[in-house]
Amino acid sequence: MLDLLTRRVIAAPRLVLSLAVVLLIAAGLYGAGAASKMLPGGYEDPGAESTHATSVLDDVFGQGGPQVVFKLDGPAGTDMATDPAARAVGQRILDRLETTSWVQKPVLSIWSSPELAGELLSRDKSSTQIIAGLDGGDAKAPGRAEELSKEFSGTRDGITIKVGGAAMVYGTVNEQTSKDLAIAEAIAIPISFLLLIVIFGGVVAAALPVLVGIVAIVGTMALLRVITEFADVSIYALNLTTAMGLALAIDYTLLIVTRYREEVAAGRPRDEAIVRTINTAGRTVIFSAVTVGLSLAALAIFPMYFLRSFAYAGIGVVVVAVVAAIVITPALLAVLGGRVDALDLRRGVRKLLRRPAPEPKPLEEGFWYRSAQWVLRRAVPVALAVTAFLVVLGLPFAGIKFGFPDDRVLPASSPPHAIAQEIRDQYDESAASNVTAVVHGKLDEGRMAHYAGELSKVRDVTSVSSPAGVFRDGRRLAPAPPGLVRGDDSLIQITGDVEPMRPSGQKQITALRAVERPAGVQVSFTGLAAVNADTVSAIYASLPWVLVVIAVATYLLLFLFTGSVVLPLKALVMNVLSLSATFGAMVWIFQDGHLGGLGTTPMGYLVATMPVLMFCIAFGLSMDYEVFLLGRIREEWLKSDRTRAANDHAVAIGLARTGRVVTAAALLMAIVFAGIAASQVSFMRMFGVGLALAVLMDATLIRMMLVPAFMRLAGRWNWWAPAPLRRLHDRIGLVDE
Repeated sequence: MLDLLTRRVIAAPRLVLSLAVVLLIAAGLYGAGAASKMLPGGYEDPGAESTHATSVLDDVFGQGGPQVVFKLDGPAGTDMATDPAARAVGQRILDRLETTSWVQKPVLSIWSSPELAGELLSRDKSSTQIIAGLDGGDAKAPGRAEELSKEFSGTRDGITIKVGGAAMVYGTVNEQTSKDLAIAEAIAIPISFLLLIVIFGGVVAAALPVLVGIVAIVGTMALLRVITEFADVSIYALNLTTAMGLALAIDYTLLIVTRYREEVAAGRPRDEAIVRTINTAGRTVIFSAVTVGLSLAALAIFPMYFLRSFAYAGIGVVVVAVVAAIVITPALLAVLGGRVDALDLRRGVRKLLRRPAPEPKPLEEGFWYRSAQWVLRRAVPVALAVTAFLVVLGLPFAGIKFGFPDDRVLPASSPPHAIAQEIRDQYDESAASNVTAVVHGKLDEGRMAHYAGELSKVRDVTSVSSPAGVFRDGRRLAPAPPGLVRGDDSLIQITGDVEPMRPSGQKQITALRAVERPAGVQVSFTGLAAVNADTVSAIYASLPWVLVVIAVATYLLLFLFTGSVVLPLKALVMNVLSLSATFGAMVWIFQDGHLGGLGTTPMGYLVATMPVLMFCIAFGLSMDYEVFLLGRIREEWLKSDRTRAANDHAVAIGLARTGRVVTAAALLMAIVFAGIAASQVSFMRMFGVGLALAVLMDATLIRMMLVPAFMRLAGRWNWWAPAPLRRLHDRIGLVDE
């Protein structure tokens, strides 16, 4: 099939390229609007209790939308609750909010809700907050918050007004992500191109991966635009599209062009060299794409659309990249012919330095073959030393903690982060720590009072407002506030002085949910602490299935690729070692704050969705290199007499053939991810740093050291499979013998 496809492509390469250009322009025009249809949220589990409660708050009570917070600061010594200037400035804001249709009611202020002084008035009384929810969810609330910020931010009558809150955080993160994406592209593409010139030795050849990468990115943007018409897609999927599109294009094109040059150097006519290249390297590329795609597709198992979006983007970019690699690359090679090696800068440098062209050396005298032999001769100490190093590096992973992103994912200088930090520092309570219980069903006043009273006894709860009154420590202090009952639904509002993302906040929501609920009604809790707990719970519930799917699919695919039951197991063990070391480093830096958190604000936990996302991507990419390496090792093994010495020779030859390609691809991919590491959003910085580290570690310590060491120790057992499975592989194996 590949043979036929390639021959048809090279029979009419200019037609193929013309059609590709037309499709690329159409995809670019259509996909340009993808970002405007994407959303900045998607961390919540849509089936969780907290999501249901938030939906009732929004649909029934017109509350629960992303909050906008106006922080009013007066001169030192000012009592904002009684100061006439502060009240006048606050009233102008309140008038605007009360008369705006997309601002949810009630709007909270110290003048209308003095009983909430703990969260609305600072300890020294010189600062106060006005808090309101906004309609429109993740899609519209950020823009509406920005509109209010532009209208009111500044100083009026001696009162400084700052605007923050979750809605502003979402908007700022969205805006910052778009800027970071442009910066990542500006970093990755030119640097990658310069390195490709060094690796390929020529400008023309170096341009091929960049062209294929552009095709992959543009094509995936168009696919994401289509998906946004039917499903919610996270704005962060754009980062993966850019990174993976360029990275996979470099990987696949580098492998294909390198093999093409080998075939030409071996004396094959160029057309036959292209066909042979796609039948060998192209087959490896397709298999690699399947393994990467399956790893990313597993993200669709998670219920939150943030993670599902990466499954859409990942599958899309893999499909477009592999089609471009096996269709566009051979067409380009056919059109270019010998000109693929044109503009070889190495010749100009040698001429300038008056140095002769290097004499071709036998493969066995090259660096990669000699380094492989060095590892093979010291297999036991190398295996022990590298394994011990990876285990030590991974030890902090045992202390990983998961949480929900808040304002601290932004730089400390960012206004939403700075405002939220001031509130944490200056106020006894924060609206972010509030919990709301939604009661569905009829509940008489006596049972409501009993339940609210029990909730108020939970540790660190300062007050509970319910339709039966306001309670503290089990005692009724005041009559019920208005607006807490709509039909069969009632609200119980719980305030406290804990940080919702900290262990104290999580213990509190667990304790609140543990209070015996009244019979005959449904009670659902929401608030940041509840959402955080439900998100982490949903990830833990889905994670075993994700791991099983990835492990089983990878094992089966590697068996079909190699015919061995040992090599797939070895690959899984290597990946576990590599990824645990990567995550250990991420915990040490970004959770625990070592190395200054690389310029981020350590929160004592990692954003729950990111380690899962990084695992699936890093696992897929590590399989990418595994396939590249095993493909060449197996090719040599099948030519041999199948002895132990032949196994060692095949390993050394395989490393000699792929070592330069894998190392170069890893370096280029690390540069792509390093572009993302320049992000000002902390979890995206962790994403970039973690994947760059994972890729480099996998291409060096794992592929160049542990793999040959363990394959030396296993000897002929590397290729073992029970007779029935061997016969099965002979019938349906993915690599021809």
